Amino acid sequence: MPSLQANREVTVTSAAGADVLLLERLHGSEMLGQPFEYRVQLVSAEPDVAAAAVLGKAMSVTIVLPAGGERVFHGVVTRFACAGRAGAYTRYEAVLRPWLWLLTRASNCRIFQQKSVPAIVRAVCEGGGYGGEVNLDVTALAGEYAELPYCVQYRETDFHFVSRLLEEAGIYYWFRHEAGRHTMVLADSYAAHADTPGYARIRFGGEEGRGVVDGEAVHRWEAATEIQAGACALNDFDFEKAAASTSGALLVRAAIPAAALDAEYELYDYPGGYTAAGAGTARARARMESQHGQCEQINGETNARGVAAGRMFALTGHPRTDQDRKVLVTGTTVDVTDLRYASGGGGGFAFHCAFTAVGERHSYRPLPVTPKPVVRGPQTAMVVGKAGEEIWTDKYGRIKVQFHWDRDGQDDEASSCWVRVQQAWAGKGWGSMFIPRIGMEVVVSFLEGDPDRPLVTGCVYNGDAMPPYGLPGEQTKSTLRTNSSKGGGGYNELRFEDRKDAEEIFVQAEKDFNRVVKNNDTLTVGFEKKDKGDQTVRIANDQSLEVGHDRTVKVAHDDRETVEHSQTVAITLDQTLDVGGRQTVTVTGDQTITGKAKIVVTATTSIELKVGSSSILIEPAAITIKGAQITLDASGKLDAKAAGPVTVQGAVVKIN
Repeated sequence: MPSLQANREVTVTSAAGADVLLLERLHGSEMLGQPFEYRVQLVSAEPDVAAAAVLGKAMSVTIVLPAGGERVFHGVVTRFACAGRAGAYTRYEAVLRPWLWLLTRASNCRIFQQKSVPAIVRAVCEGGGYGGEVNLDVTALAGEYAELPYCVQYRETDFHFVSRLLEEAGIYYWFRHEAGRHTMVLADSYAAHADTPGYARIRFGGEEGRGVVDGEAVHRWEAATEIQAGACALNDFDFEKAAASTSGALLVRAAIPAAALDAEYELYDYPGGYTAAGAGTARARARMESQHGQCEQINGETNARGVAAGRMFALTGHPRTDQDRKVLVTGTTVDVTDLRYASGGGGGFAFHCAFTAVGERHSYRPLPVTPKPVVRGPQTAMVVGKAGEEIWTDKYGRIKVQFHWDRDGQDDEASSCWVRVQQAWAGKGWGSMFIPRIGMEVVVSFLEGDPDRPLVTGCVYNGDAMPPYGLPGEQTKSTLRTNSSKGGGGYNELRFEDRKDAEEIFVQAEKDFNRVVKNNDTLTVGFEKKDKGDQTVRIANDQSLEVGHDRTVKVAHDDRETVEHSQTVAITLDQTLDVGGRQTVTVTGDQTITGKAKIVVTATTSIELKVGSSSILIEPAAITIKGAQITLDASGKLDAKAAGPVTVQGAVVKIN
């Protein structure tokens, strides 16, 4: 049976089967950097073509070119409808869009690290399960695209995410249609574009040439010029080079000299999204090229079937010779009709294309129109790190976190970028430092709401990590308690108790407590008479006290000191002991007093030495020695001399 589409200038190929769907009209638009959309009106002798037969599947509309060859419109059927009857036929309508459009049907929250923009785009497109329709060509990119340390897709569709990344990088795309496929071509320069075979040159035919099939021509050509900003300045801040950043090291400016670009109009933006001046300059240059591309807008109409977005051609024969030039087609609106099926052979084939273009001498980059998502307020996240560690940080005190919305993170050191942590003070080698530990829940803010720029601003307790004291029972306590690492089991603490009449400051050192006072140290205890003001010092082991100069101790009342073992007092020079009242020294064992020179004991009234009933009493006017037996034993001579009488009395007096 001969094909119904045989020898037709336009044919349809679909999953419904050969000659099942026949074209009446194709109408749609295609622009650089945007998904195309073609509405295809179809007729069929079959009244019950099911949507499931074609929906989500490829469809091609192919038209014959007058000079030979074919042009294909290829896409994925994203919508299919039954549109009523047309005589013996049933009308259907299909909407063709690129596989890229399918990315609008999925959204995500995820993190990419150490990947370039082209690599991220490929990962998103190829990882979304888009029915095997993904064809992506990155070989035409002329620029070098560095890896992004950290890039977040946050509550946006895959399409939105891909679009804004490409726009931020100055990359756009167009689609190359071929039999059975369409390919998304990433581009950043004219090198990514070529002439359509057979349409390198198209003549200008004027309005009178409209509708002439065998004489393809451009029938309308309108070139407009518009003033645009002539310079772009960007700035940013790199905390790793803070001094240089604040001195303007990252302030960059780009300008393109052109008649319609006025350098008095400067686009300035912050933050620019870079940490190196070279990258900033490239970004500013890309923005200027997008402005340059807007200086000229060419609008035209043609019946040339090869004019397509992303292709180039040269206009010839224009009344103004300055318009005979090469242009890049930036957009098309195409209308193809063939009404011969339902009309019984009348109507014929027609092709019309309205297009926009920019001259070859103008730069072309996409305008950044896709907004970056904004994180509206702080979030919380869990601190993570390397397995087996309790603290995971770098030289800046940054940490890694696992966001609650991140389904791909593995709660490890690769879950996020290094995130800076807000501290109470941060100076050059001074300030405060508390590093959130693995397992803590932290509060994360985002600079200017940018999901790519997180900043930890605090910590919060939760059901798994409760406060150190039971609440609300101990609500008057304020504390700073740490946890010994690794393994826990101990802590250092500075605690404040503010309960009325029980106020307290408590300090615990789990091990050592070192205190350095470079000048005076004053301790005042109990100066308010409402409290006793006692001080107790209990030391379980040794104590050493070293005083570099004088030491003065004043005890207003009694002073008691108990040494349960030995005591040694070493005095290099003199010692003076001044007792205002009585002094009592009790020695349970022996007492030895040794003076290497002389020992002088002085008393105003008397000095008495007593052992049992024996005694020696020294008084200002007399010395009395008493004892049951008194022996004077001199190894040399003994002299006894008195200025007055000498009396020796005893039961027996022996002189030998």
